[in-house]
Amino acid sequence: MEPLSLHFLHEKAGARFGAVGGRETVAGYGDVEAEYRAAKTSAVLHDASYRETLRITGEDRVSFLHGMVTQEVNNLPVGTAAYAAMLTAKGAMVADARILKRETDLLLDLEPGTGAKVREFLDKYLISEDAELHEATGELALLRLLGPRTAEVLSAALGSPHAPLSHLAARAVTLAGQEVWLLGNAATDAHGVDVWAPRAGLEAVWRALMEAGAPLGVKPLGFEALELLRVEAGVPRYGQDMVDTTIPLEANLASAISYNKGCYIGQEVIARATFRGHMNRKLTGLLLGDVDVAPGAELRRGEKKVGWLTSVVRSPVAGQRVALGYVHRDSLEPGTELTVAAGPATVKVASLPFSA
Repeated sequence: MEPLSLHFLHEKAGARFGAVGGRETVAGYGDVEAEYRAAKTSAVLHDASYRETLRITGEDRVSFLHGMVTQEVNNLPVGTAAYAAMLTAKGAMVADARILKRETDLLLDLEPGTGAKVREFLDKYLISEDAELHEATGELALLRLLGPRTAEVLSAALGSPHAPLSHLAARAVTLAGQEVWLLGNAATDAHGVDVWAPRAGLEAVWRALMEAGAPLGVKPLGFEALELLRVEAGVPRYGQDMVDTTIPLEANLASAISYNKGCYIGQEVIARATFRGHMNRKLTGLLLGDVDVAPGAELRRGEKKVGWLTSVVRSPVAGQRVALGYVHRDSLEPGTELTVAAGPATVKVASLPFSA
C-alpha cells in the first residue's frame, strides 16, 4: 500500500487509516459526526493526496486527448477544467477524470488505483502524435476544502480576498510559498475548492490552511465523512458506483459528455443510447430506513431482480440509512418499494440528491 505523504502529521492528530485503490487514506479522526457537522457549518480540509495525477505534454497533447475522452478539450479555455470519462469501443468506462488545461500541459486527476490503467489505455492509441504521458502522482498532490467558510479560509491563508470559484474554474496562486492551483469543486459541496500543490510542499500548504482556518472552526475531514457527503449529494465514484462495465449515462454522467465535439472512443454507443432516449438501468437513490445491508446487495420487485446497491451510509440529512444503486428503468419512480435480496426488508426509490 502506498502511504500518505503526510501520514506522520495525521497520526499525531489521532487519525485512523484505511485504503482505497491500493493507496492509504485517513478513514477518520475519531468523530465522523463532528467532521460532518464542520463540513456543513464551517469548513473542513481533506487530504486527497491518495488520488493520482497524469500529465500530458507535447504539441499534439490537446487534439490527442480530445479524441480519447467524452468531453470537449480542444475548445476548453486554458486555466479551466472539465470532467470527462474514458470509454472502450463498446461504451463502457475505463475511468473518469478531471482535466486541467494549462499553458504547457494537461493534468488528469484520477481515482486512486486507476493511474496505470489510464496510462495504458491512452498509450495504446498514442501512435504518431506528438504527445507524451508522464506519471505525476509523485510530483503533485490534492487537498480538498469543503464547507460554507471555505472562501474565508483561503482568504486568510492567501493574505488577500479569495473570490469564490465556480465549478471546474481554476486559478493559479502562491500559498505557503508554493505555486498551487485552486480548482472549484462543487460536486459534493457548493463551496468546495481543491488545492493542487507540489507534493514536496504539501506539508507547508496543509499547515497553512489549518492554521488560517483555526479561528473559523476548520477541522480535518476523513474519507468516511467525505463518502457520507458524496452519497448524500448523489455523486457516483469510480471503483465504487462505476466499474468497467458501466456506461456513463447509466451513472447520470451527462455533464461529462459533449454532444458537439468530434469523434472519440465509444462515441457510437453513447450516441445510440442518447437517440434511444433511455438506459435499461440508472443510478438512483434508495431510502433504507434501519435496514442494514452492504453494497452489492440485490434489489428485487416481486420475483424479478431489478438492481443492486453500490454505496451505503447512514445519512444525517435523511435521518436514516440511504444508498446509491442501479435500478431497472421500470422501477425508477420515486416511492417505488423494492425488497433487498430475499426479503422481507423493503426499501424505497428516492430522487437524488437526498434531502431531509
